[in-house]
Amino acid sequence: MTTPTPPPDPFASWTQRPPADPWGPPAGPDAGAAGRPAEDTAPLVFPAAPDTLGRPLQPPRRRVGAVVAGAVLLTVVAALLGGLAGAWYASRDDDQLTDTGASLGAVPTGSLSRPADSVAGIAQRVLPTVVSIEVSTGAGGGTGSGFVIRSDGYVLTNNHVVTDAAGGGEIAVQFNDGSLAAAQIVGRSPSYDLAVLKVDRTGLPVAVLGDSDAVVVGDSAIAVGSPLGLAGTVTSGIISAKNRPVTTGRDDGTERSYISALQTDAAINPGNSGGPLVDGQAKVIGVNSAIATLSGGLGQSGSIGLGFSIPINQARRVAEELIQDGVATYPIIGANLDAQFAGDGIRLAAVVDGGPADAAGLQAGDVVTSIDGQPVSQADDLIVEIRRRAPGDTIEITYERDGQEGQATVTLGSAEG
Repeated sequence: MTTPTPPPDPFASWTQRPPADPWGPPAGPDAGAAGRPAEDTAPLVFPAAPDTLGRPLQPPRRRVGAVVAGAVLLTVVAALLGGLAGAWYASRDDDQLTDTGASLGAVPTGSLSRPADSVAGIAQRVLPTVVSIEVSTGAGGGTGSGFVIRSDGYVLTNNHVVTDAAGGGEIAVQFNDGSLAAAQIVGRSPSYDLAVLKVDRTGLPVAVLGDSDAVVVGDSAIAVGSPLGLAGTVTSGIISAKNRPVTTGRDDGTERSYISALQTDAAINPGNSGGPLVDGQAKVIGVNSAIATLSGGLGQSGSIGLGFSIPINQARRVAEELIQDGVATYPIIGANLDAQFAGDGIRLAAVVDGGPADAAGLQAGDVVTSIDGQPVSQADDLIVEIRRRAPGDTIEITYERDGQEGQATVTLGSAEG
């Protein structure tokens, strides 16, 4: 049986290499073969770990078009660079292919310390004084932040963080080192949205309190706390404004707080409440308390760069009273305001007999237009301006009566709350 002869190899007579890969270098006797990069077929994966409240964190939305386009662009660039690298590699002399003296360099062993006035340096000093707060009640619970104001276990926070536990519940404080301690309420001030807690600890690192009156717009501001339960979170920005009239309260309309706030663009989110706002010297200048929302209210949505903090000078006085007496006082003028008045200024609906306003000569029907030269146009503005002061302080009130302007010097009285 005769074995058929195979057809001749069509490439047997070639004296050069086959045509070059169009992505590689030009074909020729000295040309090398450049490899093309393999496609990366690994899927994009976004982990969704649960937060401390047990809810899954939402993964970032995938912008499919952008991701695919970006991947294609990177692949094309890598292929082009691969061809150029192949041509360069093939043109090297053989003795250049291996350099036994080459080194990839030493692994850096830099220090973790940072300049004291950097955000990182400030965070290193402040974080040990900041705590996370978890409140548990029969109806549920919540989280917030706070900071140590005395080494023997006193912690300052917002009233709204712990108010649900005032009627019965448990409060746990977690320190920066991860340790836990039970806490009791020493005192609360709904009027200023502040509360002091006590834990059975001594020798605690204490936050250094600054001077909020010395703050100016544009100063550095760093917020520290536990937004959404994420303990030890640090964000930075500036002081955006001072003396912002901010009114907060519970959903049922109780426990209204009137704050002449520091405004900051440092990101503040639910859970930051009660944590410190510090300056460029790591000194506390405010207690983070509220955020503005796009809906126009103060609520529980994410940061849009409008956060508000209780000035620490005000918070210091309230905290001292809560520690000493268990209650705090706020200043009053002894008058009821006419919330229905639509003119310029705030009309006094009634004046309490023998109260500060009465003693200063103010009468029902007077329209207050400014306090210490600061114009006021709404009832909340007037209340906030008064709450900025302390009982016993004096203020100059400008008012209108029967078309005539008058002045009255009022010594502020006090009330508990």
